[in-house]
Amino acid sequence: PLPIRQLRDLMRYRFKLTNFSSSEKNRLQNSLTVSNIQLGNVVSDTFGKSSMKIIDKLLDDPLDTSFDLEPLIHPSMIGKLPELELAIDGLITPEQAGKIKVIKQHYEDLESRKAELEAIILSLAESYLDEINLILTVPSFKNLFSAIAVVSEIGVNMDVFPTAKHLCSWAGLTPSNDESAGKKKSVRISRAGCYIKPLLVQCATAVVKSEKHPEIRNRYLQLKKRRGRIMAVAT
Repeated sequence: PLPIRQLRDLMRYRFKLTNFSSSEKNRLQNSLTVSNIQLGNVVSDTFGKSSMKIIDKLLDDPLDTSFDLEPLIHPSMIGKLPELELAIDGLITPEQAGKIKVIKQHYEDLESRKAELEAIILSLAESYLDEINLILTVPSFKNLFSAIAVVSEIGVNMDVFPTAKHLCSWAGLTPSNDESAGKKKSVRISRAGCYIKPLLVQCATAVVKSEKHPEIRNRYLQLKKRRGRIMAVAT
């Protein structure tokens, strides 16, 4: 159906925007590291509000690191002031500051465009709320957009898949059967499902590490001996 195809296209575009955004975050973090700004060693999120205020202050005057940090940080971080002062005791050249400003602006623009896109996705996904809510009951599926991604890729008509194994094969989660003259050449998984497969593997990785679902983790450990991959749970 057309709505599903539109939803799939929007979700795939969101996936690409997320990758672009992650690349810019890594690039900004690397630029800070080159300048010996080690905020990531002190705060849990370099892109949190307090950290970004500190970075903005550093970029206003790269050669001045003697400013008062306390007005810039959340009250819960007051105890980390000495560590934060050491973390910003680096050297950002004017050229490096210019580069970081460009990266930061691009990252913020990407996040804004992504938010606009998500509003369109949520509007279109209202037609599939029952299916989405059902997916959200599956262990490790806590993110609304993860559930929407599954619906957008698989659809809601399961009649197109004769069995669950056919669905797993379509999603690229099952080993290939490459056999010739009685000799097996490869049992690697296929390249199918390039959008849904990473999502399912990510969810499977999260659930086997969780203590809330020991039955799934135990099942994974059993299958791992035979199949050797997290695909055992993703399927």
